[in-house]
Amino acid sequence: MYIVHSMLDVLPPSRPILEVAILNVLPGQERDFELALESAVPILSGMKGYLSHQVRRCLENSSRYLLLVAWETLEDHKVGFRGSAEY
Repeated sequence: MYIVHSMLDVLPPSRPILEVAILNVLPGQERDFELALESAVPILSGMKGYLSHQVRRCLENSSRYLLLVAWETLEDHKVGFRGSAEY
């Protein structure tokens, strides 16, 4: 089980914005997913407002990943990234 609240404790209440995504991958596709994610990092990190990201693989379910992305503002995430052609 992931404890995400501990990460939130170190962030100021308004910024950065922490995007939390639980990604369930089809069993047997984990390596393909990891390679695809690796190739997407330059796109993600090049987005306006991107600060950092972490990917954690679940120990209890090897087909589940936790993606944490820190953005400068909510608009950078919702409008800039999600509204981009790359998304």
